[in-house]
Amino acid sequence: MTEQGAGDAWDRARWLWLAALVGGISYFAAVYMRLDGPMIWAWKASGVGLLAVWAAMNARSTDGKLIAAVLAFGALGDWLLDAVGMLAGAAAFATGHLIAIILYLRNRRPSLTSSQKLLAWVLVPLALLIAWGLTRGAEAALMAAAIAYTGGVAIMAATAWTSRFPRYRTGIGAMMFLASDLFIFAGEGGALSKDVTLWLVWPLYFGGQALIAWGVVSALAKDKLP
Repeated sequence: MTEQGAGDAWDRARWLWLAALVGGISYFAAVYMRLDGPMIWAWKASGVGLLAVWAAMNARSTDGKLIAAVLAFGALGDWLLDAVGMLAGAAAFATGHLIAIILYLRNRRPSLTSSQKLLAWVLVPLALLIAWGLTRGAEAALMAAAIAYTGGVAIMAATAWTSRFPRYRTGIGAMMFLASDLFIFAGEGGALSKDVTLWLVWPLYFGGQALIAWGVVSALAKDKLP
């Protein structure tokens, strides 16, 4: 099989990829209009949920199943945040981050430049410092939860950046995911107006998830080249 053939193989469910983009991008209309209700919750989960199905249909290895699980827990988190509450949603996302960390550690890049190593080491403490700064004026419980959760997301992003998956897809996508959460905490902690974070959180989050999925699934497909 040629490299082009591998690309065709992982892209054979293109309609699901396109449907995921339609679901995720269109949901911003619901964000902007501040819509709520069971149908809106399902709409919110549709983008990453369809990415999970797309990844599962292309899974041919343990790593393929892991990225599908990461996305599935992300979609579950999207739904739980609104349908049940922040704690339940955060638990689903944290589970997804743990699976993602395992995936990225299984696929560590053989060698890293000094700047790449530095970013990986600095990212976690820097993200924790930012989370503290954004929520230090809020209630102690919110600040503690924000710092703890940010630690998990930052480790996920750091391991994604140092994995063998494409940095300009999976690596950047993980950084976008981290940024979206920090903007959430900026809004909840009062550091930024929610009228501002409204425009940033969902695009960064869904764009990040889509890039993560694209990078991992396409890279795994190339592993099947003879």
